[in-house]
Amino acid sequence: MTAVRGLSHVKSVLAYWATPRELPPQLTWKYADEPELLEWRIKARNYNTIVANGMFVFMLFFTLALCFIMYDVYEGTDQPWRTLSCVFFFCLMAFTVSCMTHQRMNFAYRFTASGAEFCEWKNFPEWALRFLTCLAIVTAILFACMASLDRDASYLIYAVIGPAKVMLLRASMNSKVYRGVHTIFHLRTFEWSEFTEVVIDEKQGLVGLAFAWYDDYMKEDALSVASLFAKRRELDHLLAFFDERLPHLPRVARSIDRAA
Repeated sequence: MTAVRGLSHVKSVLAYWATPRELPPQLTWKYADEPELLEWRIKARNYNTIVANGMFVFMLFFTLALCFIMYDVYEGTDQPWRTLSCVFFFCLMAFTVSCMTHQRMNFAYRFTASGAEFCEWKNFPEWALRFLTCLAIVTAILFACMASLDRDASYLIYAVIGPAKVMLLRASMNSKVYRGVHTIFHLRTFEWSEFTEVVIDEKQGLVGLAFAWYDDYMKEDALSVASLFAKRRELDHLLAFFDERLPHLPRVARSIDRAA
């Protein structure tokens, strides 16, 4: 029973991380006064996940190779510092790469009698700044301990240079420009009559709604697909909802661009 309760607690924590709690104050539903016919929120990767996963695996192998090189270079270093430094470097790089290749965007969808509303947003990761601050402190303490245990004053230089570089990285991430790039708030509103097709991408487990719009730059009509990110097990329920609300629209099976 204890194991079952523990597993249930882990699942609840993961579900909390995977689902945004509420809309940010920058976004407000246009049809908030109407009862929703269907609504859900989810965190999803709105980019080519195959390429991102491949890049993640490649960088892990590349980092592992660097760790073996570091292990040979630090041949004169006593154990366990030699092994710990390589393990620490691998974990740090793996965490950094995963933050780049597995970023998730917040999505919220709401359908009412008047139409559909799609919200997407990404808040600046404040946790990354706290992580870098803790990393700088831990790095300084680690090198100071190494200097004390090995009676080598050169480690004190690393105790200053290492945390200083980490804090410089933190300062650059905390800049207004960087925050602006990593902070996004979008709201798109559609009437039911604007949709022209229901697009199904079974390979990715995605459903999309195609809509026509006028491209002012190209001076011509264009067709785009609004991706609806949802859990795979909800795919049939979603299609059944569109069969009821949009029975006149054709179903088209083709690839959906996750970034659209």
